[in-house]
Amino acid sequence: MCGIVGFIGTRDATPILLKGLKRLEYRGYDSAGVSIWNDGESQVIRCQGKLVGLEDKLREQPAPGPLGIGHTRWATHGRPSDENAHPHKVGPISVVHNGIIENHLALRKELEQDGASFSSETDTEIFSHLIYRELERNQDLTEAVRAALGKVVGAFAIVVMNDRDPDKLVAAKSASPLVIGFGDGENFIASDVTAILDETRRIAFVEEDEMVTITRDGATITDLEGKVITREPTTVTWSAVQAEKAGYRHFMLKEIHEQPRAVADTLAGRVNLEDDDVSLDGIELDVAKLDRIVMVACGTSYHAALVGEYLIEEFARIPVEIELASEFRYRDPLVGPGDLVVAISQSGETADTMAAVREAKDKGAEVLAISNVLGSSIPRLADYAFYTHAGPEIGVASTKAFTTQLVAMVLLAIYLGRRNGKLDAAHAAKHLAELVAIPVKMSDILDQSAQLQVIARRYGHARGFLFLGRGNQFPIALEGALKLKEISYIHAEGYAAGEMKHGPIALIDDELPVVVLVPR
Repeated sequence: MCGIVGFIGTRDATPILLKGLKRLEYRGYDSAGVSIWNDGESQVIRCQGKLVGLEDKLREQPAPGPLGIGHTRWATHGRPSDENAHPHKVGPISVVHNGIIENHLALRKELEQDGASFSSETDTEIFSHLIYRELERNQDLTEAVRAALGKVVGAFAIVVMNDRDPDKLVAAKSASPLVIGFGDGENFIASDVTAILDETRRIAFVEEDEMVTITRDGATITDLEGKVITREPTTVTWSAVQAEKAGYRHFMLKEIHEQPRAVADTLAGRVNLEDDDVSLDGIELDVAKLDRIVMVACGTSYHAALVGEYLIEEFARIPVEIELASEFRYRDPLVGPGDLVVAISQSGETADTMAAVREAKDKGAEVLAISNVLGSSIPRLADYAFYTHAGPEIGVASTKAFTTQLVAMVLLAIYLGRRNGKLDAAHAAKHLAELVAIPVKMSDILDQSAQLQVIARRYGHARGFLFLGRGNQFPIALEGALKLKEISYIHAEGYAAGEMKHGPIALIDDELPVVVLVPR
């Protein structure tokens, strides 16, 4: 949930960092801070609470300067407080960090025995001490960061600033996203492209186990051993305006109402009604050689995968297994040549799903990624990539990303069934006609918002809900329960309808609303 923004140029970094951090507020946070260099040293300003508190502090203690890093923190190690907020500074070194250092206790003990004194409860401060210690040994920031990374076990995205070398920022990534933004005589680094879209559309993603040294003139990407990697910037096609609320009270409501357009964009150019077929952006799978499909995903994407299981087995008669990515990665899964692993992730950066993809590829399986974010990590790791084109999803609870993933599941099922001959033209035509009609039907449902508000007011007092579905509606029941928990903090459970008599019925009384999914 944490956010990172960094800037190097000639303009004042302060408003750029604040604007970028505001773009990341949707991710949730409990504290924020910046470190801005000027006239030989950096000034660190941090506060618990919202960004408005940080803005107030910056008005009281102006910190103009052409180089800076900023962070929004969601507490993991250490309670929310000014002291635990990022950046963490040790000597001339300022660090912002997303992720978790798994061996932080051992490293803290080692550093304390070496004379280090800690001012926070965080694991991030360990990075600051390690890098400072290495800097004292070799004087080069990039090499100091590289040496420090060699001691750390865990997931991280870090950006480092050195008061003694104000002509660069150094960043690194392992299982946590980072993106470089390219300007004219200035450059940017962030954990999410949304943070820098007001400044540039030319970006390059930092890939797994890579470092980047950013100057005013450009960026040098290397692996952790120092080998230079060439990567051309790409241009983001959507704008920061698309991430605005556009008159809606909050992002989730906006994104609910964007679903008809998002689904239409997912279908665009992929449905061929003349041939009763679909195309998957040039993807050509050798369907005849597929023994099995294994889908890996987390959360809402997992529910989309469950729907895909029903559809693919019905349309293409190919065995499908669904795996929680967080479980798949921690055992020795039986997957390999002849299997197609389908990895579903809205962001394309889900750490557990990314680890599952690596596991599958190491075992010889082919991987198809389904994602919403062009150029994100999981599609780059995969053999094939299919993008849903839902547009930026800012709301934490997924809406349009989920419905477009469902559309992707239908398209994939039809694609497979048509190519192995299990789905004839007549049935394909029927399904495609229903598919292209969905945007209009979604709009009709959204027009019933007033009726839905009446229902919400009637049952808003309930302490719990039960969602029931059968067949491919069972995963939708699971998703409905998840959404209610996420948004209203009301406990909810989703069950297969036939399982109600095997336990859940014991909890049913006249105060428990039951939502039953019965599509026509």
